This record gives sequence, C-alpha cells and structure tokens, in this order.
Amino acid sequence: MEVIPAVELSVQFDTYQDVHLLGYLIDHRDRTFLDKLAEFRTTRDQRGQAIIANINVKLQQEKKETITYDEAVNLADGAFGRPHIARVLVNRGYAKDMQDAFERYLIPCDEPKRYFPMDEALAEIRRLGGIAVLAHPTSISEERKVLATVIGKLAEKGLQGVEVYNNMCNADESAFLARLAEDLGLAATGGSDFHGIEGGIEMGTGRGQLAIPHALATALKSMHHL
Repeated sequence: MEVIPAVELSVQFDTYQDVHLLGYLIDHRDRTFLDKLAEFRTTRDQRGQAIIANINVKLQQEKKETITYDEAVNLADGAFGRPHIARVLVNRGYAKDMQDAFERYLIPCDEPKRYFPMDEALAEIRRLGGIAVLAHPTSISEERKVLATVIGKLAEKGLQGVEVYNNMCNADESAFLARLAEDLGLAATGGSDFHGIEGGIEMGTGRGQLAIPHALATALKSMHHL
C-alpha cells in the first residue's frame, strides 16, 4: 500500500459554494498550513456545537432526550465532523441509519460552513508543492456545458487535475470528464470519497465497477517532479 500526503479543502468559487479541492503530494509538515488547518478545525468544532444545539431543540420538540457535544467528539478519531453527530443519533435509536440521521436531523439543523476562497486555496496548494485537483466535479453541476466552463476557468487559474473516477459519476460522465481533462491538459485522478456514511462504498472502492488504477498515481507523481 502506498500513502501519499494530501488534503481536501471546502472552497468557494464564483457562485458555487462547497467546491471540493484536493491537494496531492503536498508538504504536510508545513507549519503555516498546519496553523491554518487548526483554525479551520476550530471553526468546524464551533459549527458542530451550533448544529448539536439546533438538533437538541428538535429533539425536545419530539420529547426525546438531548445529545451532547462530548458524545459526538468521543466518536471522532481525528477531525470532528457531522458524521460523528449522526452516529450519536443512530446509537441513541433516534435514526435508523446514517442517511436517515442526515435527512431528518443534520440537514434541517445545519449551520453555515466556512470556505477557502478558490484563488487562496490554489495558491496554498501550489506553495506547498502540491497538485491541485477538482474532486467529484458533477457535484458542482451535471450540466456538461457548465462543467466545461467551470473547469476551463479553474484550469486558467492553476487547476492541474480532475477527479475523473468517483462515486458521484456514472461511466458516461467519467468518459466525458476524461475527454475534458485531456483537452485541457489536466491530470485524471480517482477517489472513493468515503466518509463512513455512504451505502455501497468502502475505502478505495465504490458503487458499480469503480476501480482506480495505480497508473493514475504514477502519472501524478511524474507531474510532481516536472
């Protein structure tokens, strides 16, 4: 098994919020970047506390016992996030599974997320010596003209790759993304985008016949040394 240092950032670009930008082969020991991530984690924790407060209002209306921040944090092995809150709701018997917890509690009780501006995120990945890749592009839009325009603009700004193979795409969409990446001179990557809550997905595998060849990692590393 080969492990490469990487990060996934929630980014804002034009009118699109929560665009996910991957930084592969970054210097993951960079102090400035680690401090910035720590600041985002603090904001994320505060968001989590606010979501729990909202959920507790809903639980009280349903005559159910409230949940605590500590219950959720104790389930986190590393960064704390919404899936840990969902897990508490499942453990308590308030939701039948993770998806049910999100649909009935996490989504209606959500709080705004803080995003990296796109230019800043691209510059930071570049500063860290990494390769910037757009994750699961169809989450931005399933309209191919829109996607081609957005990815074209990002390529002009310094985007270096597109996640062609992912669990949000069917084979036809992956083929479209592969052609687009080739036309724009961008690397093709793949990922399972596994968070522990998606049905039919495990680490490194996915729905249908999702398989990500190691050759993609080799190509990425060859770009890194250019």
